[in-house]
Amino acid sequence: YEMLAKALKMEPQKIIDEVKASGLRGRGGAGFSTGMKWGFLPNNGEPRYLLCNADESEPGTFKDRVMMEKAPHQLIEGMLIAAFAVKSHKAYIYIRGEYMGPAAILEQAIAEAKAAGLIGKNILGSGFDCDLDLYLGAGAYICGEETGLISSLEGYKGQPKLKPPFPAVQGYLKKPTIVNNVETLAAVVNIIRDGGQGYRKYGTEKSAGTKLFSISGNVNKPGTYEVPLGYKMIDLINFECGGLKPGRKLKAVVPGGSSAPVLTAEEAERATLDYECLAGMGSMLGSGAIIVIDDSNCMVDVLSTITHFYHHESCGQCTPCREGTGWMEKIIHSMIHG
Repeated sequence: YEMLAKALKMEPQKIIDEVKASGLRGRGGAGFSTGMKWGFLPNNGEPRYLLCNADESEPGTFKDRVMMEKAPHQLIEGMLIAAFAVKSHKAYIYIRGEYMGPAAILEQAIAEAKAAGLIGKNILGSGFDCDLDLYLGAGAYICGEETGLISSLEGYKGQPKLKPPFPAVQGYLKKPTIVNNVETLAAVVNIIRDGGQGYRKYGTEKSAGTKLFSISGNVNKPGTYEVPLGYKMIDLINFECGGLKPGRKLKAVVPGGSSAPVLTAEEAERATLDYECLAGMGSMLGSGAIIVIDDSNCMVDVLSTITHFYHHESCGQCTPCREGTGWMEKIIHSMIHG
């Protein structure tokens, strides 16, 4: 918590400026500038809330789980720094219902931080008060969308709300609210340590810093890897992940979680892991969930699994998604069965 002590001696606006200068973009999927998001809060004297989105529910994504299991205090420290920067005295970690293990680890870490006087009243003698609590979801994919998360936290059905108003203006309990991903908030600690420009040592001009990638599918060493943004996708697959299974050929790659458009093998060979390159290829970096598919897989089977997930997990609020996902699943099912 040395970086928290350092941050509490800074002006809140200076922290926001450093986060803007660092080029940190939301690591939950949208890739929006974190410092700019913090700057959207209105100066209307209302209480403000900071929410950590730990509802990691997209198929193929598990990097936040690793972060919470291995470095829970870095997340808590990042949240406290962020809360101080945006002048919030109440923060929540909203964690998905299936994450019982990480939730227990976080509960213990929060208790340790409270016992050390790092959460609560007059943190480190700075005069800054901040409470932090953990809230367990009930296992709904849709609560990973920030307004769906807010609905659930308020005690309502987990369904997205219409935007605008955006959460920064009218979020949790209709008050100004910042929602950031686990990895985004943990990165704030490194930005305070190295400064905005120091954080930019890694990555590209528009996609700064390092990023955690969840790699699953047909590789020898699946897992969570941290590499600089702009790293070659094929290098990550071949070097860090030990390549494909013996005798297999790369067929396709899902670059950013199951909702990201699929890349062909040829596109994956050219792709670099940054927001701009993948957007230019008609896909997206998303949350960094890379699913590697080799020539032993049938793409129709892969599609069948994914459409079943989205049909089951649609919140049912709008017609195209509620009805359309069911029809897609039926069509794919009939293809598979001839």
